[in-house]
Amino acid sequence: MTPIKVFLSHQQADTSIAAMIAQRLRSYHQIDVYLDVIDSNMWRGGLDLADYIREQLEQCTQLLAVISERTKASQWVPWEIGVATEKERPLASFVERPAIVPEFLAKWPYLQTVDDIDKYAQTSKRARATFDSLSRTITASTARRTAFREFHTGLKSALGQR
Repeated sequence: MTPIKVFLSHQQADTSIAAMIAQRLRSYHQIDVYLDVIDSNMWRGGLDLADYIREQLEQCTQLLAVISERTKASQWVPWEIGVATEKERPLASFVERPAIVPEFLAKWPYLQTVDDIDKYAQTSKRARATFDSLSRTITASTARRTAFREFHTGLKSALGQR
């Protein structure tokens, strides 16, 4: 199976939440995570930083965004979500209470607990297996779209969301 790598998008003030999610995905589910706070190349600024982040997103198979009350101050989280959407990466959010899911993210699945992170990991693995299987018989772009839909509908169902 092709490895899963999650781009963990978050506001700097939410680093502890992002680190907890990364640890859970790595330790319990053997899913690789890109987390910028452990990336020594994040010193870049402006357009160089945007290009660098785009490169990192290209190497990831999906994006998980941490949403909190502090996310409103972030310019990067919405931008990273937009780039991941453009690249047709499976997308979900981890919403820390009391924050609510922003309207522009309401159509995607959202996580709120450690149990939800586990459901995310399981659904990610199933969608990746679907992609791997389909990409042997149909075009990669069609396989990616099918796995993308399977991920979102499967995760929303597992989380009891419509």
